[in-house]
Amino acid sequence: MNKAELIDAMAANAGLSKADAKRALDGFVDATGSALKKGDRISLVGFGSFSVSHRAARTGRNPQTGKEIQIAAKNVVRFKAGSDLSDKVN
Repeated sequence: MNKAELIDAMAANAGLSKADAKRALDGFVDATGSALKKGDRISLVGFGSFSVSHRAARTGRNPQTGKEIQIAAKNVVRFKAGSDLSDKVN
């Protein structure tokens, strides 16, 4: 499912116009990104939680040449699915 299909599904399920669903999705993405950038954790009961984790610098290998390369440290977004979401998938 891509963004346009998600907007269509949100609009149909919530009885919204596609424009309202797009604004709601964009607002969620912006608010989530801002909160994670500040280091906050976002928990949506039943759906899951988003958090930021630090990945340390490390040495890797270029798979084409086998030459060692340095991979810089960075922050990564983690998502842990909630029980309701896991139950729906299984």
